[in-house]
Amino acid sequence: MLRYFPAPDVAYVHRKRDYFIAGFTFFCVAVSLVIDAHASLTIQNILGVIAWIFLIGLLVGENKEIRIQVAIAVAFATAGEHFASVYMGGYTYRFENVPLYVPPGHGMVYLTAVALARSGFFLRYARKIAAFVVIVCGLWSLWGISGLPEQGDQVGAILFCVFLIYLFKGRSPMVYLAAFFITTWLELIGTAAGTWYWAKLEPIFGLSQGNPPSGVAAWYCLVDAVAIGGAPIVLNAMNKFSEWLRFDKTKRTIQQETK
Repeated sequence: MLRYFPAPDVAYVHRKRDYFIAGFTFFCVAVSLVIDAHASLTIQNILGVIAWIFLIGLLVGENKEIRIQVAIAVAFATAGEHFASVYMGGYTYRFENVPLYVPPGHGMVYLTAVALARSGFFLRYARKIAAFVVIVCGLWSLWGISGLPEQGDQVGAILFCVFLIYLFKGRSPMVYLAAFFITTWLELIGTAAGTWYWAKLEPIFGLSQGNPPSGVAAWYCLVDAVAIGGAPIVLNAMNKFSEWLRFDKTKRTIQQETK
């Protein structure tokens, strides 16, 4: 199964930018979630403005396709947050809202997954990292349904199976692999700090879910998959629109010259 990941015996390029994006996002996630756990709504909104500035800054060095992927990830994740949290109540933020920093935060998280996925370290040790993730997340999921924890985690076990499908059948396994680390990091810190909490029973089927669910990375992989799959469609539409504008401009110029 590990054959889906890059071979280890290759001289991969290490770009400082990739490691900076990852390190910066991991740091910002930890600081912002801890601050928000005790902050007022005003401070929460200020964190949102700062997050947007950071995201825009990080995108300066990226190409058009990555920028579009990030934009799609932000839009899709924001809609998902309002549906899953505000409407369904699967998890709840402190002020029962979707904090202003969440949309740009999703953009930074997605960009971090992309940066790690293309980094020399992840490419070289992809198979070992994948094995580590499967074992750790698998044990976490088994523990959640073992009956040992007070709050069971049937949802986490299901999501873990979905996550495995992403890893071994998805179109971008390296991005999904990298997403596990940043999303697990933010979920553990966010729930531990009390910035949000997951409902003991998910609202549709009444299954138990941990705080956070063990396979929670699968939800973020869905965002990644939509962003990766949607970017070519958006790019193609933009190119066609640009061609139409050029054609229309040329047509108008010819009509004016013939008058």
